[in-house]
Amino acid sequence: MGDIVNETPAPRLLFLFDMDEVLVRYDWRVRMAALSEYTGHEFAELRRRWWDCGNEERAEAGHFADGDAYLAAFEEAMGCEVRETDWARFRGAAMTELPDRIDAVRIASAHGRVGLLTNNGPLAGRWIRHWAPSLPEVFGDHLDTTSNFGARKPDPEVYRRALAHHGVPAERTFFADDMPVNVESARSVGIHAVLVEEDTDLRQAVRAFVAEQEQLASLVG
Repeated sequence: MGDIVNETPAPRLLFLFDMDEVLVRYDWRVRMAALSEYTGHEFAELRRRWWDCGNEERAEAGHFADGDAYLAAFEEAMGCEVRETDWARFRGAAMTELPDRIDAVRIASAHGRVGLLTNNGPLAGRWIRHWAPSLPEVFGDHLDTTSNFGARKPDPEVYRRALAHHGVPAERTFFADDMPVNVESARSVGIHAVLVEEDTDLRQAVRAFVAEQEQLASLVG
């Protein structure tokens, strides 16, 4: 894992967002069906060869140096050639942007820095901007996968490293995720974390955090 260098001044507030089931709908069944047809392996065999043995989790935690190393390991596990464009196409076809949720990121960007923090490996990091074209518009260069930080959610270390990268303390950071264990872990390091469920109004959650921070700032000032 290479160090992520941030040379811009630290923002006062930081807003971190998970991707799948927060900003995009991800139907993993679509992806698995495409991979099964492509590789000739049934679903259970696909899982056994890559996911069940922990390969994807290791990728998310920064085990592979880059996307090329990830793809080479994936091909070896599948026992066949897997073109990067095909791998990416199958993942992208399973994703649908959620405009109301992405609008929450736009609202947040008016009050601080916004950053992605998604459990994904380095190859996914190459393709996120293509899978969900609205994300680079709102996040800019801060489309980070956990592999960039050498740890994966719910390990508290990934939040500490993200905070250090952005230069913002936990008490001035907002985080949204759909997994309770990830939310609890973020809270354990002092981050204001919100559990995103089907009916969550993420825009309102962002506005409430901003209002709270502005009130705290007025009391201090």
